[in-house]
Amino acid sequence: MVVEANYPSTMAKLPPKDYIQAIDFPEAITLEPIGQVRSPYTERHGTPRQSQLQAAPADYEPVAATIELFPERVPAIALKDLDGFDYIWVIAWLHLNHHWNPTVMPPRGPRVKRGTLATRAPHRPNPIGLSAIRLIKVEKHILHVEGIDLLDRTPVLDIKPYVPYCDAFPQARSGYVGAVEQIGDHEADVFGPDGHPLSPSTDA
Repeated sequence: MVVEANYPSTMAKLPPKDYIQAIDFPEAITLEPIGQVRSPYTERHGTPRQSQLQAAPADYEPVAATIELFPERVPAIALKDLDGFDYIWVIAWLHLNHHWNPTVMPPRGPRVKRGTLATRAPHRPNPIGLSAIRLIKVEKHILHVEGIDLLDRTPVLDIKPYVPYCDAFPQARSGYVGAVEQIGDHEADVFGPDGHPLSPSTDA
């Protein structure tokens, strides 16, 4: 004998989940470092302004550095598969910066002040740094990297893999920076137009 079940023609709808209304907007956010940078740069003077450039000087050799993650916060298994990426995003807390201005003077192009959030200036409302850094190898809790624009002992907040298909947009507009590049005032050295401050002077 076949018994047919009589189900209602319409199922009762679940009540909506008010995720965003359930929690108040945070007035403050607490972050804990997951590691620190170990680099040869110990002061701002002489530290690269950018970690990478499309065209670096022929004699430029990116320095070797490490990112030491804290085992008590990041177990080694969290780094599984990371060594398959050539580059990583390092999200850091620029802890030496305690003040900021809403406008800054970029080091290149016309001497015009720009809105701070339209620049990569380290002095920001929240001093968060973002660097795309070449990953050489992963060794337990230590990431060996090459080419870095962060000071020694800079707190690291997070590590993410650099993925070209969604992280690179070669045809994207870059505002006033693109205009500066078009007139030939492009960044030729990671240390800026004057080169490394400790390099021998080329003046006669």
